[in-house]
Amino acid sequence: MATSAITLLTDFGTADGYVAEMKGVILALAPELRIVDATHDIPPQDVELGRLSLARYWRRFPLGTVHLAVVDPGVGSARAAIAVESGGHFFVGPDNGLLSPALLSRDARVVRLPVPESASRTFHGRDVFAPAAAALATGTPLEFLGEPFPAALVRRTPPARQRADGAVEGQVIAIDRFGNAITNLVARPGELEVNGRRLPIVETFAAASEGMPFALAGSGGLLEIAVRDGSAAARLGLARNVAVVLYPRR
Repeated sequence: MATSAITLLTDFGTADGYVAEMKGVILALAPELRIVDATHDIPPQDVELGRLSLARYWRRFPLGTVHLAVVDPGVGSARAAIAVESGGHFFVGPDNGLLSPALLSRDARVVRLPVPESASRTFHGRDVFAPAAAALATGTPLEFLGEPFPAALVRRTPPARQRADGAVEGQVIAIDRFGNAITNLVARPGELEVNGRRLPIVETFAAASEGMPFALAGSGGLLEIAVRDGSAAARLGLARNVAVVLYPRR
């Protein structure tokens, strides 16, 4: 029987026993599984930052890895519980956009997971997602876990807009723990405008002087707004959905 690893991303934190409950369910079903804690520090209900975090790391793991992600403010509602096979990896979680990095692949296959009557209406991570992840990681085919789900799945990747003058309009989609503002724009040389201010796009943090606001390509390939040795969010008054414009170098 095939055995893989399971990565685990949640907004549960580690002060309570929620993560341990999920791990207990997984290991009771498959004691040989390796569980990798990706993060449990996603801010409560912050689906967007969970999505970005998952997008950052999932391809770095070996093929066959199961990525279990639970940031689920809609738990117990009509939102679907899903499992996805995409790019040689598996994903398990709520259909609220959290798994949308996997859904961008053309080869993605999705099933809707059944929710047992005995499942808690407030903890599908333990009662629905953890058993499904354990099954996938030990070789159960995706189609054995539920019915195909070709419905209009939730995707949370906001599109950028190309302007006639060559500039590209986008927005801030997350603020990280350093106060850097991550945008939805693919990094290119040029200048980035935010809140009426044009910032240079540099290659490294060290290229900026202390206290200087600037933009650069983050490790995920998106443009980020930063302040050398400071918080761009605090310095520039940035938050999610703030508009940005990229003026590519001509």
